[in-house]
Amino acid sequence: MANAPSSMSSASQSEATSTTGTLNSLKTSRGRGTAIVVYMLFLGSVLAVVTAPIGVLIAHMKRNDAEEWVASHLQFQIRTFWLGLLGGVLFTAIWHLLGWIGLPAVAPWALGYLYFTACLIWMVGRCGVGITRLTNNRPVANPLSLAFGGARVTLADR
Repeated sequence: MANAPSSMSSASQSEATSTTGTLNSLKTSRGRGTAIVVYMLFLGSVLAVVTAPIGVLIAHMKRNDAEEWVASHLQFQIRTFWLGLLGGVLFTAIWHLLGWIGLPAVAPWALGYLYFTACLIWMVGRCGVGITRLTNNRPVANPLSLAFGGARVTLADR
């Protein structure tokens, strides 16, 4: 088995070393691990609702200690939690109102299931966009967005 020639120029070697060093520094950015844990807690809330409040508490506590690009993820996560909670409270009030005005029981229940499904898709989609951006070492473009943080979401392959 032959060894690969070591004809790589020193400029190429230093460029490869600096690229590797940059990637390693991004992977060890302050707060990056926290953001990953919070995304996992949010996704875990699909099965155990209690994990989402734990995640938002962690995001609130660590937001100021994180690097700027990671802080955009933590802000995005905080916004995801509070928008989801606000939507849930408002919809619960509407759901009770629909039952109170005397609609057949199937109407509020059907509406509730549709709303719950839409919220689940929204939350999982936001987490998916955030995790993708985080693993690619990119900030969330618009962490205050109501949708997916300024990301263009498609279902087609490129």
